[in-house]
Amino acid sequence: MCIAVWIWQSHPLYPLILLLNRDEYHTRPTKPLSWWEDSSNILGGRDCLAGGTWLACTRNGRLAFLTNVREPDRISNAKSRGALPLHFLESRKSPLEFANEVAKEGDQYNGFNLILADLCSKTMIYVSNRPKGELSPIQEVSPGIHILSNAKLDTPWPKAQRLHENFKVLLDAYDKEEIPEKEMIERLMGDHLKADKEKLPNTGCDPEWEFNLSSIFIDVETELGRYGTRSMAALSVKDSGEVSFYEKYLEKEIWKEHTINYPIVKME
Repeated sequence: MCIAVWIWQSHPLYPLILLLNRDEYHTRPTKPLSWWEDSSNILGGRDCLAGGTWLACTRNGRLAFLTNVREPDRISNAKSRGALPLHFLESRKSPLEFANEVAKEGDQYNGFNLILADLCSKTMIYVSNRPKGELSPIQEVSPGIHILSNAKLDTPWPKAQRLHENFKVLLDAYDKEEIPEKEMIERLMGDHLKADKEKLPNTGCDPEWEFNLSSIFIDVETELGRYGTRSMAALSVKDSGEVSFYEKYLEKEIWKEHTINYPIVKME
């Protein structure tokens, strides 16, 4: 399902700091953060089943990530949502141009929230295909702190509010100092606290399932196997264009971690 929090164009040192948890069944085959062998310009994790990604970026400053929209009904023959970030990173369209294309074919996918960014042009766009039939599913993301879980951008679900508040406290504590990516993950994204049941959103899903998904870090046993947070990522971009991408991830039920750094190279 995933949850993300980020600060965009309003920090004294970082044009972008992004934290994201990816939630998925533990049996779904996945490759951890790396430069892709078949596309050396793309850096991110990879879903080995459908071939897409939940969060990735490029050497020339493009970035995309998504979350699923929680809903009881699914389209059985829907296109893979993980292909959307990949197609954006492979294209040369602006975030807005690509979002307009996505909006036209949104009914071919199960519910998604998609963030598209061009760090060089300082542009970030949000597009979603839920609720169905909405007249204006696209918006430019304003400077500041934003949260995205499994409803629309900045929807104040309990865990989203909790992450937003904790993120702001951490940013304030460091003020104008550099913030270690690993510390951000350890302090914010491993939070197992569940919401009060009376405060849970009504998505039409089973209330007990809703409760199990109400923490920032998820770990639950289901009839289909273990489901929950498979990876936690922290991506930061400095004014100089230096990118630091840290990932803590599960591999054969063992937590591992690594960081990849690279400079953004502007295209001529």
